[in-house]
Amino acid sequence: MSSSTREDPQALVGQELKVHNAGFVRLIDFMGDDAAIIAAARVSYGAGTRSIRTHRGLIRYLMRNRHTSPFEMVELKFHIKAPIFVERQWFRHRTASINSISQRYSEMREEFFIPEPYAIRPQSETNRQGRAEEPMLQETAQWAIEQWQKVNHETYSLYHQLLEVGMSRELARIDLPLSLYTEWYWKINLHNCLHFLSLRLDPHAQEEIRDYAQVIARCVRAIAPITYEAFEDYVLDAVTFSKTEMQLLQKLLRGEQLTSDDLDHGETWRREFER
Repeated sequence: MSSSTREDPQALVGQELKVHNAGFVRLIDFMGDDAAIIAAARVSYGAGTRSIRTHRGLIRYLMRNRHTSPFEMVELKFHIKAPIFVERQWFRHRTASINSISQRYSEMREEFFIPEPYAIRPQSETNRQGRAEEPMLQETAQWAIEQWQKVNHETYSLYHQLLEVGMSRELARIDLPLSLYTEWYWKINLHNCLHFLSLRLDPHAQEEIRDYAQVIARCVRAIAPITYEAFEDYVLDAVTFSKTEMQLLQKLLRGEQLTSDDLDHGETWRREFER
């Protein structure tokens, strides 16, 4: 990405970048950029980096060879607003500092995630944890939206009634659904943020958290464009092979026929070569 097309990261600071009907990602602050990574790497490797001619070349060298500590010199802090089911997936990444809103201290607002009709799809027959590509019937999708809206309103009404009669917030909250919006601060170094993105931008990740990951990626790209370019090339859009897969590829490149024993090494390979 050239400097003329780079998005100004300072212009992103404080913006509520909208996600879904009521969510957002807000870049609170950041420390460091590509230059910070380069400075840290040159301290670490000293004379060993003299063969790297350019800053871009050095960063790509670090990414390609998995020298991760220089990327930890960059820190990013975000304010996230997302439904609880997204928060649960997000918090599985245990490499960040997190402070989230407490339902024991705060009264939650009546804000719920409702998917768009195009995102309402049946269970995939090939992916046990995901949805299929084809949409549900329009009538079915609309019925589902109406039911979700009804349940959300009823559960929030009960929650508010319990608070009004003096119920403690920690008990009144117990029936609030996973679609309820919550908020948290998320501070993470760039290395761990890129790992988060490598998993949550993957097509197998749930669509709703991918939408948030795309906004996080936009901020990272603005802060450290050379690093993000290397991340795309060597991690996000790269393909890796196991030892067995490499052996099979080598046989193919030598012009040898794959045997049934070769194909028995994995169902994936069998499907690919029997097509």
